[in-house]
Amino acid sequence: AAMRHLPYFCRGEVVKGFGRGSKELGIPTANFSEQVVESFPSDISTGIYYGWACVGNGDVHKMVLSIGWNPFYKNIKKSVETHIIHTFKEDFYGEILSIVIIGYIRPEKNFDSLEALISAIQEDIEEAKRQLDLPEHLKLKEDNFFHLPEGKIVNNH
Repeated sequence: AAMRHLPYFCRGEVVKGFGRGSKELGIPTANFSEQVVESFPSDISTGIYYGWACVGNGDVHKMVLSIGWNPFYKNIKKSVETHIIHTFKEDFYGEILSIVIIGYIRPEKNFDSLEALISAIQEDIEEAKRQLDLPEHLKLKEDNFFHLPEGKIVNNH
């Protein structure tokens, strides 16, 4: 069920998550609201995915995405967290995040330590970078989906 829905196009407002990505992991993530998470296909597999992401009308960047309950943190609510492989100068809560999920990396799993989790995420990021350099994936970076209609520009971005 992981691949049947791909590529999956999604757009939504960035909301405050658990505040763990940047602080504990050193890997900031953008979180979608519950409504956006609930709009995902119910049978899409939880796990780690890769694709393209764009904040507001900004540049399109590579990203890694986690869909699920984050077993390490024992979440009770499903979350969709996007790590954009780019350094942003400031937070972008309230901005519109547009993503295209292209491929599946691995299922969700628990880890014995924070270090093991961070190491796995770093490997996921490297895998995403490799996959997204493939010509068939690069073409989605230019998709019109990433161009928000005029008037939808939020906070000067």
